[in-house]
Amino acid sequence: MGLIRKAAWWVADYAYAGWWQLRALVDRTDPGGFGDGDGAPILVVPGVYESWRFLLPLIVDLHGRGHPVHVVDPLRDNRIPVSEGARLVDEYLCARGLQGVVIVAHSKGGLIGKHVMAFGSGARRIRAMVAVAAPFGGSRYARFLLNPTLRSFSPRDETVLRLAGLPEANARIVSVFPRFDPHIPEGSELVGARNVRVDTGGHFRILAHPRTLAEVRTAAEGDDRPSPPGA
Repeated sequence: MGLIRKAAWWVADYAYAGWWQLRALVDRTDPGGFGDGDGAPILVVPGVYESWRFLLPLIVDLHGRGHPVHVVDPLRDNRIPVSEGARLVDEYLCARGLQGVVIVAHSKGGLIGKHVMAFGSGARRIRAMVAVAAPFGGSRYARFLLNPTLRSFSPRDETVLRLAGLPEANARIVSVFPRFDPHIPEGSELVGARNVRVDTGGHFRILAHPRTLAEVRTAAEGDDRPSPPGA
């Protein structure tokens, strides 16, 4: 993979992230408007420094297909520890009595989702999770960061190690990740999960990739058949 191609992916990735962060700041969409539908309930968990609005392309698509989409607003921009975020998600699931839930998570959200699936009192309420560009094994870059929020993604972090040592939930996880992720050089492959490597680059742009949308739709509709290449 050439350096020029990587650089182009990196620039496009940050342009995408910047655009959606800006939209999230000015957007006033009421998350309650996505709560109706007869399909399987969806619960979205964004990544660090992301609000739920960062996942609007997926939310709008799923809601348009008849799925009620749930947002855990107290997560805000998701800077709290993984265990605390998992507690908020778990409380939301139980308080609303949701069943057969499909979690759609980005980046850190994948760690939160797996934490709920492994330890939460509402774990049985979750049917599956699609985690996009999740640092299941951490990121070696995190060890060199001063910010404790980002340093918690180190491969040596206690929570990362604890979750990695719990493979039981992996069979219900679809891990979708790009060919090149500038934030997670190790990749997001998860033993025992359904791993989908998308032929693109970037930690953020993959959220809007057609293959990601196809995998999310497949999981939401309860169809375990693999999506066709390039879908």
